[in-house]
Amino acid sequence: MTTLIDRYVFTAVRHVPEKQRTDIDRELRASIDDAVDARIDAGEDRDAAVHATLRELGDPRRLADQYADRPQYLLGPEMYPVWLRTMKMLYTIVLPIVVVVLTGIQAVADPNIGRIIGTSIGATLTIAAHMLFWTTGAFWILERTGVGREELTTGEWTPDALPRYEPRSMGVAELAAIIVWPVLLIAALVLQQFTFADEPVLDPANWSFWWPYLLVMFVLEIVYALWVYRKAAWDRTVTAVNTVLALASAVPVGWLLADDKFFNPEFVDSLDWGDIDNPGMWLTRIVLVSVIVGTGYDILDTGLKAERARRGLASPVPGTEKLV
Repeated sequence: MTTLIDRYVFTAVRHVPEKQRTDIDRELRASIDDAVDARIDAGEDRDAAVHATLRELGDPRRLADQYADRPQYLLGPEMYPVWLRTMKMLYTIVLPIVVVVLTGIQAVADPNIGRIIGTSIGATLTIAAHMLFWTTGAFWILERTGVGREELTTGEWTPDALPRYEPRSMGVAELAAIIVWPVLLIAALVLQQFTFADEPVLDPANWSFWWPYLLVMFVLEIVYALWVYRKAAWDRTVTAVNTVLALASAVPVGWLLADDKFFNPEFVDSLDWGDIDNPGMWLTRIVLVSVIVGTGYDILDTGLKAERARRGLASPVPGTEKLV
């Protein structure tokens, strides 16, 4: 169980470059202990002394900026959490609604699967970019002018704002979410042979090698998630292992899709998409694009987590919704 001092120090050292963390951890703890001891000698209760000392030191993110001697970012620590919550709301609620509406309009106007996919992708990228630009611009103006800051921010920092977490790279909920995906893929790969349709969805000929190979890769993904959880850190080793595993799964799948060896020909012949010609081709393209985008996102996301952790930039706190 972490103490209030542990939470403060860990929050601070998360925001400094990796090579400085050991020295700053030691220096900061010594400074806090000295200040707390002085208050206790003056007659204060220990808990009150710790709380007062940390409040006097202030927001650990700002303290980390001083240790790291780096300039302020586009948005300061007061406005950044509000900006982040706003962007999450826009991207998870507003953006999907707008894209669905525009895609529906395109489907009614011209029910061509290619144009529908193009409309959804184009709308997603364009609207997401505009949301990011204009929202960030508005918050930048508020940051520089101070207008509305008191209404948007929570006021003076106190130790009560420190997140409750253990120094791990991910929380139990995130670990469970990562493990669920390969488990579902294992179940889907096995069950599609017998239950999803009259004919197996995937080419049965690949049971000679490729489907067992993918089952092994999915198991390795579960082992990887458990390893990262126990390792308690995002670093370049994690990035390298994740990249190897992702490509080891995606490249064979991509090759099978491109060579028309992924889906069962009998299953493809049974598909009926109305006026759409060659539904197997569209199904293959959709899956291929999904594999490429999903693999790229996974590799990039893990790499960014490791780089942010190494450089001491803000990153999600395991077990909480806070980004510190």
